[in-house]
Parts: sequence; structure tokens; C-alpha cells
Amino acid sequence: MRADDQALLRSAFRVLVDSEPDMEVVGEASDGAEAVRLAKERGADVVLMDIRMPGTDGLAATRMISADPSLAHVRVVILTTFEVDDYVVQSLRAGASGFLGKGSEPDELLSAIRVAAGGEALLSPTATKGLIARFLAQGDGADDDRDPARAERLDALTGREREVLVQVAGGHSNDEIAERLEVSPLTVKTHVNRAMSKLGARDRAQLVVIAYESGLVRPRVE
Repeated sequence: MRADDQALLRSAFRVLVDSEPDMEVVGEASDGAEAVRLAKERGADVVLMDIRMPGTDGLAATRMISADPSLAHVRVVILTTFEVDDYVVQSLRAGASGFLGKGSEPDELLSAIRVAAGGEALLSPTATKGLIARFLAQGDGADDDRDPARAERLDALTGREREVLVQVAGGHSNDEIAERLEVSPLTVKTHVNRAMSKLGARDRAQLVVIAYESGLVRPRVE
């Protein structure tokens, strides 16, 4: 489903998605509160969420969806202009699965929806990693900026799970990680799933945030 306060954009999105044999727009919302309600009523799998909307904005709506156990299967993809990157990072922390730029091509949008619906969630690994790194690096870089609670939670990870988490934060796919660590993609997937469970992460996007917030991976600004 699509949440955007601009009716024209919602209509264009519906035409695009409904033209695909494996997709259907199950609802359109003009604000965040309506998006949450329709996600429940219509059984949405993916919500393409704008950030700036009147009333309940996309950030608040993302938090509401993430916090609702009955919507645990719903994946939120933030649609953003790059002038509001700081809100995107907050959305990822709140439970969004990834983001797309408003200038994305139609094929990119459709591919992103399929990836999110399939549970992979992190739509553009390298771009998302770079975005998070850039904004976490806006502090002074001191260890005090790290989340000590999340750093302690890393103690629950095995050494291999930490290695895999570092690779995930680097924007690498399971196949790429498998090649780097000389293991099978299935083994990587198992480690990723275990790390998500231990750290309370909904998906890979959340793992990236945790890796940076805990200090396991340090931001680098080019």
C-alpha cells in the first residue's frame, strides 16, 4: 500500500503497481494514522511510506507499525528526497526496512517492493550503509555517542556472528559474505537470522543501524 498526502502520486503508484501480475495496491493513505489503520484492515505486506505528511507523519507511523505485534509481517519502505536523510535514519531505527529516493525509476520501485515483500528488506545495502554512517558520524566520534546497551547485547553474539554482522553493515549480500568468509550462503543466512534474533532486529536494515550504534563498525566520511 502507499501512504502519501499527494493524490496524484498515489494514483501514479497505483497504476504502476496494479500493472504487475504479482502485485496489488490494497490501500491508499493520505497520512500516517490512516496508513497504520489500512495496513491492519487490508493485510498489507509492504507500506511505501512518505515522511512528510499532515497529522501523523511517516516517522511516527513507522514506529506505530513496528511496535504493533499484529503488524510484525509488514515491511515499511521509506520514500524520501535526500534533503531529509536524518529522518530516514530515524525511520530505520524505528523499524523501517529500507528507503528509496523519489527520483527512482519505476523498475527500481517495483524491484524494491518485491525485495521487501520477500523479507530481504535492505533495499540498497551500500547506499543505506553510507547514509547511516554519514549521519551517525555527525557527532564528535566519541565513544560516548555509542549506545552502551546495544554494545552489551553484542556479547550474546558468537565470533562468527560478529564477523557476519560487520559484513552486513558493509552492505554486502549473503552471497558476497559467503565468498569473503569462505562459507556457504545458507550458513551466512543462518548467522544473520541468529544475530537478528539475539539483537531484536526486524531485518538487515536494523542490523546495520545496531552495528554502527554499538560501535562495532565505525562511520567513515569520505
